[in-house]
Amino acid sequence: MSNVPDARQQEQDERQESFRRLLRSLPVWDTELPHFDPAAAPDDPLPLFQQWLSDAARAGTPEPHTMSLATAGATGRPSVRTVMLHDADERGWHFATHRTSRKGRELAARPEAALGFYWPAVGRQVRIQGTVTAADAAESRADLGKRSPGALAAALVGHQSEELSSYAELERASEAAWERARREPDAPVDSWTLYVLAADEVEFFQGDARRRHVRLVYRRTGPGSWTTGLLWP
Repeated sequence: MSNVPDARQQEQDERQESFRRLLRSLPVWDTELPHFDPAAAPDDPLPLFQQWLSDAARAGTPEPHTMSLATAGATGRPSVRTVMLHDADERGWHFATHRTSRKGRELAARPEAALGFYWPAVGRQVRIQGTVTAADAAESRADLGKRSPGALAAALVGHQSEELSSYAELERASEAAWERARREPDAPVDSWTLYVLAADEVEFFQGDARRRHVRLVYRRTGPGSWTTGLLWP
């Protein structure tokens, strides 16, 4: 009787246990973290968010302007991905994508989303949820025009979230897009859309090595009006 299945199971078990040991060994906030006094927080979450992102950048957090974007389609099934923050102002938090992509289609069906930022160098997180609106074509074109040639080339490739037959097909499309981006730095991409999330809730999380985390939540009560409160960690 062959013992090959038993050997494979043992190998799988050992690999799984090795993975669990790795997870348990990873340090969490093994550095001095900044102090956050929620009583000194501003009345509006935007200035605090801008300050925290700036702090994270100065602390050496790589790409502090990247964020998780969670959307859901008509059925309510969620999906999440990492995207780049393009701006944060009195209108809300800005990001962009092809409206024909999965997230674009989901936002068309259900114009609500949640954002998540995590900056490990300072032990901070920010969670944002609210309603999303699409900017008009002129503002969307202007947004793409402010980005790098590489971003334009990627946008020109298009077909985001569609099935890809082979990597070679992507290489050919990408090379053609790079050539066009260099030749036409203002090349239009009709599907490129700027989105703005108007927050109705923003939570700021300051980690603490003793696990006495501070969670400050802002809830919108009207135009330009917020209430604040603390949450148990």
